[in-house]
Amino acid sequence: MPKSAEPKDVPGAERYLPEDRGLNSLEHAASGCQGCTLYQDATQTVFGHGKAEAPVMLVGEQPGDREDQEGQPFVGPAGRLLMRALADAGVDPALTYQTNAVKHFKFKRQGKRRIHQKPGRTEVVACRPWLIAEIQALQPQLIVCLGATAAQSLLGSTFRVTAHRGERLRLPATLDVGVEAEPVVMATVHPSSLLRDQSDHRQENYESFVADLRSAASALPAMFRSDRHG
Repeated sequence: MPKSAEPKDVPGAERYLPEDRGLNSLEHAASGCQGCTLYQDATQTVFGHGKAEAPVMLVGEQPGDREDQEGQPFVGPAGRLLMRALADAGVDPALTYQTNAVKHFKFKRQGKRRIHQKPGRTEVVACRPWLIAEIQALQPQLIVCLGATAAQSLLGSTFRVTAHRGERLRLPATLDVGVEAEPVVMATVHPSSLLRDQSDHRQENYESFVADLRSAASALPAMFRSDRHG
């Protein structure tokens, strides 16, 4: 795997943030972001998607191949699994705002295919101003970090999902997000890990993921669909 760009080559996204910090203005500004080198090969910036009043923010790692082409997060196989898990957890997907820690698709070419590559720490940090700006604009009550990259973007590079999965946490004071009401933060696995799971415990692992989502949303009764009972 190629090394991430060195810090001196990555100015970060801060300089691209607009004066107006509404979600629409942020999305427009992010379309021209060159805060790291990933924009050079990606088709487009994939910004967050959802209603501005959504009480829950779902944060993934980065766009996949399908998301890069369509310009919207969680529209590929992992996204479809996530939507199914939300429904199974009794959570209305329409009341979630979906985004990623990194807004451009990092990949390597293998013939005609584009194979996902995990973003490096430098790229995650470079893109973090967009994620913080989304949190400030959205003012969510709950943030669910899907996988290590999302969790470490907000909770620090030493955070381990395996050690703290499902725990109700808070954003570190050092992040200086500046929200009116501090959101609950919870980390769980990324749905793509469930797609790759070929073990005998695949269904059990999926049910654990659903349980994480249900537990996270339990503090928000309005999040539950009226036709489901947990």
